[in-house]
Amino acid sequence: MLPSKMKHDLPMQVNDLLPSPDGRTRSGTPAPVADAVSGAVRVGADRAQTSLSLELSALLQGTLDAPFAYLGLHRDGDGYVLRVFEPYASALWLVQDAGETAAPAPRPLTRIHASGLFEWRGAEAPAWPYRLRASLGEHGTREWHDPYSFAAQIDEVDLYLFNEGRLTQAWNTLGCRPAPAGGLPGFRFSVWAPNAQRVSVVGEWNEWDGRVHPMRSHGSSGVWELFLPDLPAGALYRYEIRNRDTGAVFTHSDPYARAYEVRPGNASVTPHPGTHAWQDGAWLAQRAQAAWLEQPMSIYEVHAGSWRRHPDGRFYSYRELADSLLPYVLDLGYTHIEFLPLTEHPLDESWGYQSVGYFAPSSRFGSADDLKHLIDRCHQAGIGVILDWVPGHFPADPFALARFDGTALYEHDDPRLGLHPDWGTCVFNFERNEVRSFLLSSASWWLDEFHFDALRVDAVASMLYLDYSREPGQWLPNRFGGRENLGAIDFLRELNALVHARFPGALTIAEESTSWPMVSRPTWLGGLGFSMKWNMGWMHDTLSYFALDPVHRRYHHHQLTFGQLYAYTENFVLPLSHDEVVHGKRSLLDRMPGDAWQRFAGVRLLLALQAFTPARKLSFMGNEFAHGREWNSQQELDWGLLALDAHRGVQSLVRDLNRLYREEPALHQLDFEAPGFEWIDCNDAEQSVLTFIRRARDGRHALIVLNFTPVPRPQHRLGVPQAGRYREVLNSDSMLYGGANFGNDGFVDACAEPWSGQPASMRVNLPPLGALALLPEATGSSDGR
Repeated sequence: MLPSKMKHDLPMQVNDLLPSPDGRTRSGTPAPVADAVSGAVRVGADRAQTSLSLELSALLQGTLDAPFAYLGLHRDGDGYVLRVFEPYASALWLVQDAGETAAPAPRPLTRIHASGLFEWRGAEAPAWPYRLRASLGEHGTREWHDPYSFAAQIDEVDLYLFNEGRLTQAWNTLGCRPAPAGGLPGFRFSVWAPNAQRVSVVGEWNEWDGRVHPMRSHGSSGVWELFLPDLPAGALYRYEIRNRDTGAVFTHSDPYARAYEVRPGNASVTPHPGTHAWQDGAWLAQRAQAAWLEQPMSIYEVHAGSWRRHPDGRFYSYRELADSLLPYVLDLGYTHIEFLPLTEHPLDESWGYQSVGYFAPSSRFGSADDLKHLIDRCHQAGIGVILDWVPGHFPADPFALARFDGTALYEHDDPRLGLHPDWGTCVFNFERNEVRSFLLSSASWWLDEFHFDALRVDAVASMLYLDYSREPGQWLPNRFGGRENLGAIDFLRELNALVHARFPGALTIAEESTSWPMVSRPTWLGGLGFSMKWNMGWMHDTLSYFALDPVHRRYHHHQLTFGQLYAYTENFVLPLSHDEVVHGKRSLLDRMPGDAWQRFAGVRLLLALQAFTPARKLSFMGNEFAHGREWNSQQELDWGLLALDAHRGVQSLVRDLNRLYREEPALHQLDFEAPGFEWIDCNDAEQSVLTFIRRARDGRHALIVLNFTPVPRPQHRLGVPQAGRYREVLNSDSMLYGGANFGNDGFVDACAEPWSGQPASMRVNLPPLGALALLPEATGSSDGR
């Protein structure tokens, strides 16, 4: 048996496919059921005119649910009848190409109803593939191949897997995809709408008229399909859906669309064939073999719409970001770029977190090929790319997923389960098999088709808890009476298992803000299976501490030390994210108390604390140069600030912190293991000083000393693991960073005098609101700043 794809691509002769009197095709195979050309139903000569009138009435009223039984070519007694509904044509002809003999003259179809139903009747079937030519009055003529002369393409096995929730590459089955049939180009449209009486493809080519192109139903699967030959790429389309129970008619964009028109429009677009040729094979091979748990990861979080803009306010395109953002990230030493959602979304102000296009990159910034170009360029330069992905909820816009076929299809019907009270969005029904196929396929799509290196999964806590942000009486318990969303738990475990199995080296990162256990532990140990989890507790404790006047910090010293009690229960990322510099929270710089000098010193100290604390790092754009105002997604960052020494100094510090973090194994190799960290003194609350050791697997170590007050601490004594000379490899108070250069002239000698439980000790000049990093001289690899 031929593979299904090959079968659908073979040219067909209509006489071989129409049933003979014994119910079999002339090729000897059983005739398929309810098809116009491949598997046409037999229309007997004695068929009642009233029956035809009923079908015509259904067609005109938009209720015809089996269009292939009526439209297209059929047997009619001893001859054939071809029916075409073309309401905008004044005349219609049947056109055939020349075969072994000269092509027959175009044969006119007879208008049998004023609405635009045409018929042709003949003793012999026209050779397939035949064409139709319409006279459109002042609009000229148009030719096309009859879509009701093509066989179904979707494989029944795919439909079974889809309904079982196990079709994880559903973009090959659902949506609009190039799918040549019989040697003819065109697009196959397919959509899941199980509660529809009729579904049609509507677009510019049929005047958005749902009567013209009704789709074939695949029965109990709930999937509808139609192949439209000759349709060009770049055409706008939607689905028109008539609900079976109410008769209400809706139009929706395609849930599986690969492209959308630029907002404020919201129609789906037939996709252009991709031409990008990937050049990142070496990167993907290295990623698959890498021991990522021991590798540095410093993430630059970016909102593509406001990192930079053109003087007239236009966005930078994906290709322009490749030319500008990538060199910037390389210069500052980040290892990864994380983009806020790039999936298509209607509202700029949502930052992408209210997505409607789970398979479409936002057209604001360019095409799919343009995004691939950006990611490919990053990979070739050694930079990983992370996509912020939102499977927890979707906007209630009526053109998108909400009540897709007139029922709660992707969401729950009961608002206590299906409506998110904070955002006014719909919550996915994770227990529905077809929704799981949809979401698992979306995750696979971005990793497979676009080569993203990781998915940061947004708002995981809102998925895990049925009572998330709900008061008593506003939520429903699970079948055991608890508040855990069992469907979401199963989905997340399946998602993570899929990603790790199918995409070697790709990561999943959870934004999870509660104490849910084992988020980043394997599913086979009972965990959710994520690679890493954002440490929201560290972020909130740390930023709350830094907002305090230094004179009061001694009473809150525990906010800096508490995190080490749970630091190795998960694989953590320390985020200083977009959420912390917006909605009145102010920028990092504006959060700091004191005069201008103290505020800049505070930002430098905060960034150093993040860099030296065990875990991976993430920082939102603008943090790296102490952006002054809080983030506004409608404006580009204030790049002019880099003309000022203080801002440029913070940027220089970030560059050196990233370099030191990447190059020194003691600062990253054991980020997720307790042996990589040891307190020297975590109890000096009176002076607000912390000292600790970071270690590599081979025993090499770094000393970290932090002073959280604006008071210099000359000759501050601390214990160290060994006597000898240490190099001061970083001082956040360096004049290079905008500081006062209070430090240790590059070197400090430790003597064999025990202190703080360590076998040796040293005295250092500890700068105000400053951080020091020191390495034993034998392992020092920096320039001694």
